Amino acid sequence: MSDNFQRLLTMSDAQPLALNAQAGLGPVHQPQRSQFVLLVRHFLERFFNHETASPDGDAKTRLVQIAVAVGLAPFMIAIYLWPVYHPVIQFRQNHPIPVSPPPYWLQVNHHFFFVVYSFVAMGIVTVFEWDMFFPDLLDLWVLKTLPIAEVRAFLARVAAIAIFVTGFLFDINIFATLVLPPAIDPPSLPRFVVAHVFATFGAGLFAAAFILALQGVLLSLLGERLFRKISLVLQCLAITALLLLLFLFPVFSGVVPTLLKSSSAYVLLWPPFWFLGIYQFLMEGPTALPIYTTLAKIGTFALLLVAALSVLTYPLAYLRRVRQLVEGPGKRTRRNPLARPFNRFLHAVVVHLPIRRAVFHFISQTVLRVPRYRIYLVLYGGVGLSVVTTAILRFNVVDGTVRIGISSDGIRSALGIVAFWVIAGVRMAFVSSGNQQGSWVFRIVHGRPPQFLPALQQLQAAKTWVILWAVAITLAASIALRTISPWDLLTWPATIAQIIVACGLCLLLTDVLFLKVTTVPFTGEPTRDQPNLAFTVLKYYTIFPLPAVLPIATEPWIANSAPHMIVAIVVIAAAHLALLHRHRTIVRQHCNLPGLEDGEEDFPMKLGLRY
Repeated sequence: MSDNFQRLLTMSDAQPLALNAQAGLGPVHQPQRSQFVLLVRHFLERFFNHETASPDGDAKTRLVQIAVAVGLAPFMIAIYLWPVYHPVIQFRQNHPIPVSPPPYWLQVNHHFFFVVYSFVAMGIVTVFEWDMFFPDLLDLWVLKTLPIAEVRAFLARVAAIAIFVTGFLFDINIFATLVLPPAIDPPSLPRFVVAHVFATFGAGLFAAAFILALQGVLLSLLGERLFRKISLVLQCLAITALLLLLFLFPVFSGVVPTLLKSSSAYVLLWPPFWFLGIYQFLMEGPTALPIYTTLAKIGTFALLLVAALSVLTYPLAYLRRVRQLVEGPGKRTRRNPLARPFNRFLHAVVVHLPIRRAVFHFISQTVLRVPRYRIYLVLYGGVGLSVVTTAILRFNVVDGTVRIGISSDGIRSALGIVAFWVIAGVRMAFVSSGNQQGSWVFRIVHGRPPQFLPALQQLQAAKTWVILWAVAITLAASIALRTISPWDLLTWPATIAQIIVACGLCLLLTDVLFLKVTTVPFTGEPTRDQPNLAFTVLKYYTIFPLPAVLPIATEPWIANSAPHMIVAIVVIAAAHLALLHRHRTIVRQHCNLPGLEDGEEDFPMKLGLRY
């Protein structure tokens, strides 16, 4: 095993050599690289070493984690298909039962999954790197001062984008391509490999090219200022739509045969079906269904059209982005006069203490300014919307047609799902590290760590901000869902029960998720140890089912009578007071720790213990 490969697996530096050994190696010869190659390497590194993708600055670790995460799912599904196509032969009365392959439409759904996954994964990766495909202020300040031709910098960025997209396409699909042939034993191996590669790579390339083309068209037509105003909404909708395709696949796959047999217009308008048509057309050849031929033609034409559109619009959007970065943001907007009465109400009722006002408005003015915080809110918001839609929608086949149904239990659980993902996304943004511009004010005024009462007021202001927004968004979702709710959820007792459950979940989830948070939002310091991504995901899987199931179990009981409503309010208040007491204890323990002097390192002198 080579040193470089071993270093990649262990994520540690090579062992240091003695001085004599280093002298025996001779002079170090640096490879000769052209300016173009250096620029390409720089832009590729920027894709993974910016504050959104890697706030701790460890781009190599982040790259390995992302590559493993996106390529593992299709690889494992391909392995799990082996027993489906190779069942254990059963013997009955000394006669083996013949083993037949899975039904035709089940095999089509297996192929469809890999098409959908490649489409979704490449789309999410492209949306995540949304801001890095075009120059930013850092590129303008640094690269413009160097003797670099603008054409060369532009071509280097284009080459970096091409390498980025190609690399992720390869990573997402290659492992499943290697495992699938022995797992499913296709009748024609060359046809299957060609069909799988063309369909999955084409689906992923279409998703990436479509997002690039959409960004290029909007930037060219609207300009940087207007595009920034709708950027968050577009990212959230894109993440929601992509995750919805993946989450609904187990439910939607049951109606795929009906849709394909009926040649519905929905099939002709849905991009993943286009590349499923390419898959089946290339694998089955002349025996393929006519709908596959039509879908394959549409998919090929759409892929070429989107690729050409992204190539044509990218230079125009690039030039307009650079020009508006040079010109600056322009005139600043004035404060909204309608916000003054609202702020006065907040100051008089919610944040009447000055320290709470400072933290409250510090959060409001910071959360949407930093790209890293925005993308966290977009990702969590997209996941929440997709999970809510998955819980509500049902697909049924009636008289040969596909009909969409609404689940009453899904509407009940939607309130808990919305509250959980809103609060979890805000918490992720609050505790993320890397933005220390505002922390010095709180450190100078209240110390580090601060005294108990100021620290408690600061954290209470942050929790108040979270509760207000969580309640507002959850109740807004409840009002929107009433347009599709059945009659039994529109009665006054059911409505009051929904309000009690929604507000109670927002209150208790904020208490639980912010129980061990002891820093002012956006002022946390980066941790020296690498966070365990698997353990973090496991915590979400453990906590998330509770707020999703509680509304289903409690809302009918609460709506049954007025005493039940009173009991629910008392239980919520008691749990809230208990969590508040526990939170005060944690804050007091944190404030009693000895403070660090300026420039003093917590590790290795104290091994991170601070005692």
